[in-house]
Amino acid sequence: MASRTALTAVFLAFLPALNFAAESYNGPKPPKPDVAFLLHADNLVETEALEAKEETRKDETIYTVPGAASPVRTPLAEPIFLIQAEKIVPEKLSLFRLEVKDGNRRVAFNQKKRKDNPKPIRFITTEIEGKLYRIEVNEPLENGEYSLSPAGSNQVFCFQVY
Repeated sequence: MASRTALTAVFLAFLPALNFAAESYNGPKPPKPDVAFLLHADNLVETEALEAKEETRKDETIYTVPGAASPVRTPLAEPIFLIQAEKIVPEKLSLFRLEVKDGNRRVAFNQKKRKDNPKPIRFITTEIEGKLYRIEVNEPLENGEYSLSPAGSNQVFCFQVY
């Protein structure tokens, strides 16, 4: 009898959560598929979608995008993105800080000194509904240039934290 009461209490405790999950998303939705949008309150700001140039030198692979700074800027140290996934798999995105060198933004990976390579920045990916995903950076970003990119692709979604 005590276990039945405990089970009923657990069910009742989770009932509000089940009701919340059944509600549909009423926020802004990206106007384009497969493009990351920064969420600023109820507004969406399209990230700078580019193709990074890949260059291999000796033991290093460098991915470069033109320009010293992205025109897409956010004051948020822990930005949130929305993406309507058609071809992109949101769980396979990576976020990296870009360094500015010679008037371009870049990230370099060394095949021999892997421990010195830039580490991807952690974020949480949540399916909101259907193919709409929310990506929340869960560590504060310093001011600078950043790129969100699908694994195995040179496609990048650039933005600047200021």
